[in-house]
Amino acid sequence: MCTDCETTQANPVFGRRHFFGLAAAAAALSTGMARADDCVFFDTEALTATSPDQAIQMLMDGNARFVAGGSLNCDLVALGHATAEKQTPFACVLACMDSRSSPELVLDQQIGDVFVARVAGNVATTEVIGSFEYGAAVAGAKAIMVLGHNHCGAVKGAVDKAVVGDALTTLLNEIEPAVAATPLTGERSSHNNEFVEAVAEANVRMNVAALTEKSPVLKGLVDSGALKIVGALYNLETGVVTLLS
Repeated sequence: MCTDCETTQANPVFGRRHFFGLAAAAAALSTGMARADDCVFFDTEALTATSPDQAIQMLMDGNARFVAGGSLNCDLVALGHATAEKQTPFACVLACMDSRSSPELVLDQQIGDVFVARVAGNVATTEVIGSFEYGAAVAGAKAIMVLGHNHCGAVKGAVDKAVVGDALTTLLNEIEPAVAATPLTGERSSHNNEFVEAVAEANVRMNVAALTEKSPVLKGLVDSGALKIVGALYNLETGVVTLLS
């Protein structure tokens, strides 16, 4: 437990919520411990003061802590109590259901920090898009990250045109455009790792685009500068999240 964590709202806008520079990230990494202000829940005042770029940086700073073995160690029960009446997450993350890539862990975020939608292949389904419309337009999240990863089973299944059941086949068909759009060098199968990883990246990019192409609500927020949507890839071996340009 983080014995120094505070649940009071006396000074709710500081710590990891507002120091977005490298100095704050370095301080967190050097100690490997959470300061009291690191564990303060993300509230309305903090959300209002956060820009889309800062929200993305907070996710990336969290991944830096994770990779360095300095993930925050906060009192999650206390955070759950503090956010029970209202939540104001600063970002949404669309991730694969893969058991090795939990966004809350690899981006080192706490209870109340992020909305997370997970589906095999990190596909922006209608349900996901509707959920993110709520997260951004109603709750006020400032950023959306579509987070894919290497060695993705769903991508491999789409490459191999796997047939398991109607529901899974329908889901894998959503990844097929990325398969078709990826230049092929070598064998067209899941054994061709270079091709699989290229498809995974293309799939992330396509789903980033789909969020605004299929949602006038999200597009309006992006166009106004209130929201930023980015794609990223998580490396299972290194733990590093890399933003796609």
